[in-house]
Amino acid sequence: MFEKLMAAQKQAEEIKKRLDTVSVFGEVEGGAIRITATANKAITAVEIEEEFYKQADKEELEELLLTAINKALAQAEQVSSHEMQAATQSMMGGLGGMFGQ
Repeated sequence: MFEKLMAAQKQAEEIKKRLDTVSVFGEVEGGAIRITATANKAITAVEIEEEFYKQADKEELEELLLTAINKALAQAEQVSSHEMQAATQSMMGGLGGMFGQ
């Protein structure tokens, strides 16, 4: 039983490492603002087109940045949930023997 739990923990750590290598994006205004994050919800880049930046006012820029960040984080959550769900199903198959299934 302990070995199966250790294997499950190792698999979770591997998934976390893999999610660090998956990039997700949030864009607004047709890509004028683009946020890049990992599937572990770490923001890795913020890009704002220079022309858009010159024309936008502070409040508009702040609001659009929040929207783009939230889009990127929502996409990261979706990817992370999908990976964890797949791993959980795989682990439950392996742990079934512990419960007499």
